[in-house]
Amino acid sequence: MSAQTKTVQPTIVNGINVDDLFALIEGVRRDPAKGRTNWHVTTTWQGQARSRAEIDSYEIGGEKVQRRFLIDIDEPRELGGSNSFANPQDHLIAALNACMTVGYVAQCAVRGITLESLAIETHGEIDLRGFLGIDPAVPQGYENLSFTVYIKGNGTKEQFAEIHEAVMATSPNFYNLSRPVVLKPSLVVA
Repeated sequence: MSAQTKTVQPTIVNGINVDDLFALIEGVRRDPAKGRTNWHVTTTWQGQARSRAEIDSYEIGGEKVQRRFLIDIDEPRELGGSNSFANPQDHLIAALNACMTVGYVAQCAVRGITLESLAIETHGEIDLRGFLGIDPAVPQGYENLSFTVYIKGNGTKEQFAEIHEAVMATSPNFYNLSRPVVLKPSLVVA
């Protein structure tokens, strides 16, 4: 009789490999350098108000990971664009929502909560008098963003409230938009 090899199936909740997620958490806990990431995007003008953001890699734990994405960006016609693609504000809000979505899915997964649905609606106002330089007293961007999370799954209201707090405490883009981030600009004129 030959020995049978058992294959261990990963624990998948909401499409997330929870075993891999816990392994990542434990690896970073043991060696904080493994948790350092570096993100890089190059954006080039494509004519009119259009631009293209190119992503070719990122770094995690000191290792470069190749990945290739192109994100085309435009402005509405009313703001000088051709309305061919979402504008920077759409991308900013989409990035916030997407980051928080990952947080909700992962927080539910590690608790064994299966999601049925999840949607985040976010909105905010920008007064163009600031952006257009008409009134220096008017902020150039958002003074606030409001979002509503619609979540349904086999968790209790208390569990979802706990997850909601955890997402706001750990989401990188929630952090980035809710606190000042130091920007270090430089200019190279060719």
